[in-house]
Amino acid sequence: MNRPASAILGGAVGTTVMSVMLAIMEVEARGVMGLFDAIARFARVPGNQFLGFVVYAVVGVVVWPLLFLGLERYVGPERDSAVTGMGMGLLLWFGFAVIGRGEVGGVLLMVYLVFTLLAHLAYGFTLGAVYDRLSEEPT
Repeated sequence: MNRPASAILGGAVGTTVMSVMLAIMEVEARGVMGLFDAIARFARVPGNQFLGFVVYAVVGVVVWPLLFLGLERYVGPERDSAVTGMGMGLLLWFGFAVIGRGEVGGVLLMVYLVFTLLAHLAYGFTLGAVYDRLSEEPT
């Protein structure tokens, strides 16, 4: 499979993994986090959770994986796309930690930061690992 298609498929699997982790966080926090609301506010459509989810899905499946291809040789060590993906996931987490936070504070802020960090690292690892496994072209 070519590199862009491998990266997009890795992004789809990574977004699924991250979605499960974020869903667990939402359930444990009793829906207080409102992650898709925060993304919708960032996309200038406050209150539209569906559009927030669509933006989240498109960015996670298409945009970040293609950016991963462009930055792959600069973000992590050679020959280990999973570690490179985790480095990119860490970079993405910094932005998400600020944008997606919303009105969360106190103890929930700590839970939010830990869960979103783990979710972004899992996303990056999965993106890189699937990409590496499926890509037939040398990186």
